[in-house]
Amino acid sequence: MTRISERSVLFADLRGSTALYETLGNAEATSVVTHTVNTVARAVQPFGGQVIKTLGDGLMAVFDEPAQGIRAAQRMHDDLELLVGRGRERGASAGLRSLRLQVALARGEVVEMAGDCYGDAVNVAARLLDHAGDNETLVTAEVMAGLGPAMQRRFRSLDWVHLRGRAEPVHVHVMGGVRGGDTQGAATQFGAVAPTLEPEGVRLSWLDISDVFDGERMPVVLGRSAQAHFRVEDSRVSRSHARLDWHGGVFQITDLSYNGTYVRFDGGDEIVSLRRGSCTLHGSGAIGLGGTPTDPTSPVVRFEVLSSQDKVEIPAR
Repeated sequence: MTRISERSVLFADLRGSTALYETLGNAEATSVVTHTVNTVARAVQPFGGQVIKTLGDGLMAVFDEPAQGIRAAQRMHDDLELLVGRGRERGASAGLRSLRLQVALARGEVVEMAGDCYGDAVNVAARLLDHAGDNETLVTAEVMAGLGPAMQRRFRSLDWVHLRGRAEPVHVHVMGGVRGGDTQGAATQFGAVAPTLEPEGVRLSWLDISDVFDGERMPVVLGRSAQAHFRVEDSRVSRSHARLDWHGGVFQITDLSYNGTYVRFDGGDEIVSLRRGSCTLHGSGAIGLGGTPTDPTSPVVRFEVLSSQDKVEIPAR
């Protein structure tokens, strides 16, 4: 029987499972991934949702109301954090300890048929996962519209984002920033960063391409896709490789790729490796997409954080 209704669609994806297969072997890694996905899936039914299908290292679920999906997403993150914490206490492999979860929700008209779901909301939620960092939950404006004021305050806007295979951009919000991510990576690894002037923009340069982005043009997706805001055409660069956000008075970069994003600040030799993680940009330096900035074959984007004293004209949006 075919049913058409307004539903909230949730996709969850477990990241880091590839490392498990490398370290544990196929049989044991499959057991661990299956157990982890089942643990995450148990968060759906208590909040009135229905698991439509599991997808290897992920799942798809639907909910009648947006708030139900948000509560389930929060429980999923908490359950995975608890599972990983227990594994750490028991000396589990590094692969298990590095498991992370990305969740995306969209809302709209959904066609339910033969145990599966179809529709634009399904496609949007699935594509939105490409833009989620470690332990992030991303939602569309339609999901936000169905939440109460208290729950809405837990989100911040990422503005309009272009999704793969979709002509129209989608207004996206992220729940509470990066859970457990290194949102202050620059400060923790390179000493305290206390700029006297609030940054007003970031200049990105690659080959003969250069552009300046301010907070109102965020988020900026760096990638190989034609829809990327800053396009870097190289085989090692993912379609949506990294995302630059403006949050709390600072610019943060989040890795979205499979090959990794690497940041080196001018004046230092250390390289920050972002594997689905984030760090704060300050000063100037280099961003390696798919390889370290020290690798001469890597596509490297130069960045410079600009303040009002730089007197740089920010392009109009």
